[in-house]
Amino acid sequence: MKIGIFTDSYRPYVSGVVRSIETFARELINRGHEVYVFAPRYPDARQNEENIYRFPSFRTPFHPEFYIGLPFPWQARQYARKWGLDIIHVHSPFLLGRLGASFARRLDVPLVFTYHTLYDQYIHYFPFARGLARHVVIYLAREFCNRCDLVIAPTGVIKNLLEGYGVRRPIVPIPTGIHPERFQDGDPNFLYENFGVPREDRVLLFVGRLGKEKNLDFLLRVFSLVLQKQRAATLVLVGSGPEKEALGAFAKELGIGTKVVFTGLLAPDVVAGAYRSADLFVFPSVTETQGLVLLEAMAAGLPVVARAAFGSLAMVRDGVTGFLCSECEEEFAAKILLLLEQPLLKRQMGEAARARALSLSAEKMALRLEKTYHALLEGDRELLETLAREEI
Repeated sequence: MKIGIFTDSYRPYVSGVVRSIETFARELINRGHEVYVFAPRYPDARQNEENIYRFPSFRTPFHPEFYIGLPFPWQARQYARKWGLDIIHVHSPFLLGRLGASFARRLDVPLVFTYHTLYDQYIHYFPFARGLARHVVIYLAREFCNRCDLVIAPTGVIKNLLEGYGVRRPIVPIPTGIHPERFQDGDPNFLYENFGVPREDRVLLFVGRLGKEKNLDFLLRVFSLVLQKQRAATLVLVGSGPEKEALGAFAKELGIGTKVVFTGLLAPDVVAGAYRSADLFVFPSVTETQGLVLLEAMAAGLPVVARAAFGSLAMVRDGVTGFLCSECEEEFAAKILLLLEQPLLKRQMGEAARARALSLSAEKMALRLEKTYHALLEGDRELLETLAREEI
């Protein structure tokens, strides 16, 4: 197959959406397919990238790391025709996603859309009319889904959410897989040797963007409760983002500044060391459609303590691979302390977490996507219905 990918964000920008696109693209190429990407241009992107068309773009004032691609169709349409696309898969319901949808109509090929993001949960980045904006983005997402031939949801939880929104098109749950082996061989001394974590401390780890949507102020308050009963603990936050300074100031305000470590963004080839250095993974976000870092942590054998919301509900088996908690800070802290105080339980949950991650490998999920593409191209409704019903 010749697959056209349209996305409003792509490398070198770092995000879960970009990682998902790259993971599936690599696996599909390994399976003999051709993948062509249409994405915004970034100042530090490599020149003359093979099979990638870059749109002119501009930097957003509210999120300086993010560039918005201008959906000028003329030259891009020539490339789409030249490449002879069999199917178009879009990863946004907005600018370049809508351009991809128009190309699918013109080329008379199936249109697939992956619903990566709970768009209404990011309204805090809008400078005005947030209440109205929330309704508008939900409407736009629903309307766009219903224009597609098929919608892919990262989890069954998101599939149910979309059906509740009023999406009437077939929805197949396909999580983004990972390569579990990459997270099993990290250096268990990495955080201790590179970031000054005391050897006697237990390490609670978060990996992700330091943005408001990650609910990290909640995590800092939880950690302050943990320290009241377990002083030999350090919270490590891996990642970068606009809230880093505010979070550092809040940690100091809570009196826990010396027990919180900000590593900044870590390269993919060393982040495995952060996972392997940790005792457990803590995830307070309530906005994830999947949460790739949950799978990475579980692949490294870490039990997870997370908020019971969306992606976490689908990835974490409560009481088996970790714990799912309400918005109660005391409950979240109690589950962390339980795992720190019961090494046998921690080990059992870590082993179950690793097994869960193995079941969601990149290779297996790409095979599921390939089956979905074929079913759509061949008009195999029965297979599509089977894939849509399967629990992941």
